[in-house]
Amino acid sequence: MNTKTSHRLAGLMAALGALAAAPGGAASPAHHYIVEAQSAPTATRLVRNVGGRVARSLPIINAVMADLTPGQATALKRDGAQVYEDRAVKVSGNATSTTNSPGETYVATVNGAASPPEIGATGLQLAGTTGAGVVIAVLDTGMSTYAHPYDYDGWSGRVIQEVDFAASNGATGWANVVDGYGHGTQITSVMGSAAKDVAGLPYGVAPGAQFIIVRAFNANGSGSYSSVISGLNWIVAHQAKYNIRIVNLSLGATPQSTYWNDPLNQAVMKAWQAGIVVVAAAGNAGPAAQTIEVPGNVPYIITVGAMTDNYTPWNSSNWKLASFSSTGPTYEGFVKPEILAPGGHVIGTMPNNTNQTTTLTSEIFGSAVVNPVTLFPLSGTSQAAAVTSGAVALLLQSQPSLTPDQVKCKLMASAQPAVNPSNHLAYSIFQQGAGMINVLAANSTSALNCANQGLNIAADLAGTQHFGGAANETANGTFYIMNMQSSTPFAADPSDGYTWSNTGPASQGYTWSQAYLWTKGTTWSQAYLWTKSYTWSASTVWSEAYLWTKSLTFNSASTLSPASLSVSSASVLFPAQEE
Repeated sequence: MNTKTSHRLAGLMAALGALAAAPGGAASPAHHYIVEAQSAPTATRLVRNVGGRVARSLPIINAVMADLTPGQATALKRDGAQVYEDRAVKVSGNATSTTNSPGETYVATVNGAASPPEIGATGLQLAGTTGAGVVIAVLDTGMSTYAHPYDYDGWSGRVIQEVDFAASNGATGWANVVDGYGHGTQITSVMGSAAKDVAGLPYGVAPGAQFIIVRAFNANGSGSYSSVISGLNWIVAHQAKYNIRIVNLSLGATPQSTYWNDPLNQAVMKAWQAGIVVVAAAGNAGPAAQTIEVPGNVPYIITVGAMTDNYTPWNSSNWKLASFSSTGPTYEGFVKPEILAPGGHVIGTMPNNTNQTTTLTSEIFGSAVVNPVTLFPLSGTSQAAAVTSGAVALLLQSQPSLTPDQVKCKLMASAQPAVNPSNHLAYSIFQQGAGMINVLAANSTSALNCANQGLNIAADLAGTQHFGGAANETANGTFYIMNMQSSTPFAADPSDGYTWSNTGPASQGYTWSQAYLWTKGTTWSQAYLWTKSYTWSASTVWSEAYLWTKSLTFNSASTLSPASLSVSSASVLFPAQEE
């Protein structure tokens, strides 16, 4: 029997098996799956061999999105493919009055916060650094330029391409990216709005940057792995044509596997490897530990948590960590988020007729639509990520030769952590990372090589090496940082911020230090090769996928290859469920 006949027979048997297994003999319904193989053409051939339908090609991860029955998915795994159910992804900026930090209340739009002064961006703007010439790809719900009548001319010529993967497979033009939800428009304006406040300063961080709008979420704010990966695939494929330097990912999903075995994370790692600075929201699932979402759990990229100025932008001693901001470490032991940025009631422009706008105005003002509602403050790590992407645009205009690793280093080395009166960290590094960004200081620092040291993204993507961070957990649930020679914490004093017992953020504000010395540099610059002693609980294996246990046990003395991992890196199916 030749190979082609064998594959056709396998496909027929898979189809018959699915038919027999279905109740009453009816065929099992097809679902969306992501199928990975040696290449996208190989994945296409394998899917067709079992009788499935290829809906999209995803060459960025050597995969396709396909419509398959469960029986066909099982047959593909037997053929050596990796098969993932196409999971739901959400945007990370839906925060309303119920998710503001303790002590805050949602107030009228005029009391929202414009972020540039709080991160040092105003000084660069006044000196002529506006992000001009830097292209940001925004992968979100789309954009409507008519959201603010005073802002329309400020966008003229600055959106250089629009592409849709929510309702189509790459259709271009404004008609295909109209924002029916509002989130994408709001965060894009946070990055780049040229509209002026009462002091004559722009609301946006990078009012001269250019944008590519990639719609991957529909008018209800719903997206999927395949729509987001399709957008990333397009961005990387068109990087050179449009000189794309940054991609903003204000989105997230709950981790269901190791970071390297997640197809969305693989696409994000490809973008970073290609030289694009990837900025991702940490998630709005805090304040508990290990709530960092996909793709923010990728160790290479810049993951951003949220702080809030507590409606006192002039008084930094009232600023604090936002209670909703997701907290690290990741399940692989990496300190996340790396940095914080303003994410409480951040001003942005939104159309007054989107689903998100009408919902929020009804909650706040007691009616479905308030006309006009154009300047809208939203809270979430979406907004914090958008602020950071704008800051990166300023940095890249000023220093265009910076690599993604160098951008990450500069932001972390110049960040301002919250400290208490004793100059100890007011929040653990698992909550605030290196602290709040200050782009003016980042532009001045000489630091270049302090990020992603010890990591190897090419080996990670090739599957020959994977990595863990310096975080660990004691038997009583305390998280701490190991040094690189032993499994002991850096210091016994919990007040130094390097140990943390999974408590929420304190409600009071703190000093945001401009002179804090990060003496424990290995926290940011080192990584372990993944070890077998990172344990999984047998009781957490569930239908069609592996689920992490919240128990970390590293053995810093051993370095093992992926073949010796305690959990198989073979095909993993993601469940089709919302978070």
